Amino acid sequence: MKIMVISKKTLIWAATVLLVIVAAIAFAVFSGRDSGAEPDRPTGGKPQSSLNLPGSATGSGVEQYELEVLAGLMKELPVYSVSRSDKRIALTIDAAWEDDKTDFILDTLKEYNIKATFFLCGFWVNDYPDKVKAISDAGHEIGNHSLTHPHMSKLSPEQMKSELSQFDDLLEPIIGRRTKLFRAPYGEYDDRVIKTVREAGYEVIQWNIDTVDWKPERSAQTILDTVLPKLSDGSIILCHNNGYKIEQYLPTLIESALAQGYSFVTVSDLLLDGETLIDVNGVQKPAQ
Repeated sequence: MKIMVISKKTLIWAATVLLVIVAAIAFAVFSGRDSGAEPDRPTGGKPQSSLNLPGSATGSGVEQYELEVLAGLMKELPVYSVSRSDKRIALTIDAAWEDDKTDFILDTLKEYNIKATFFLCGFWVNDYPDKVKAISDAGHEIGNHSLTHPHMSKLSPEQMKSELSQFDDLLEPIIGRRTKLFRAPYGEYDDRVIKTVREAGYEVIQWNIDTVDWKPERSAQTILDTVLPKLSDGSIILCHNNGYKIEQYLPTLIESALAQGYSFVTVSDLLLDGETLIDVNGVQKPAQ
């Protein structure tokens, strides 16, 4: 019987390949936490935005998508949740297309006397300035969701910063202030995006609870069954202003959370003061 002798060099090569495969799988699993979300997908036939922005993905023709895992080693993370023990949670609402349900959302938040954070896109601000002012006047926080809703990882650092600053240039005349929070379009980011956005002076906010309310087949009960068991101190919940079934699930979500002793605050009020760090799970914690 012929015995095959494997050299030490071959063994080292095989071990290296195995480690690369394991690392890739681990990265895909971690990054895939966002794959259930489809931020800002339109729900109807609203005409395209009147804002003439090159590279803007506007209107009702935007395709369905699932978040793709971005290549590269993740060294910096956005804030997915906050380490707290005071039952505070944040409701966040992304708005890029249509405003048919915005009045309902604002009325519901007013009814329960709670505050939320709205992440808006530039073309939404341009098309619905009165709604933007109404959101701000009601005491809700407005975050930066980019000017044109691009894939940020495909932009240069200069283009990324332009997306941020031009959005604030559009927003400031309406509400009298600029933003300090950013949520990436499509929930998509890589290490370069996080670094560039933070260098520009913004904190990057994701979510740890996703309603996935962009899927029309998801019933209100399914959404509630997904969200409510996951609630915990410091949670950040993702909704959409044009989300399917939001009229049905939002009041019950709020009532159930309040009944469990949670209080809804803006993202800025959820974030910790002082020196902080973000752990490997995207949890903001006090610096050690």
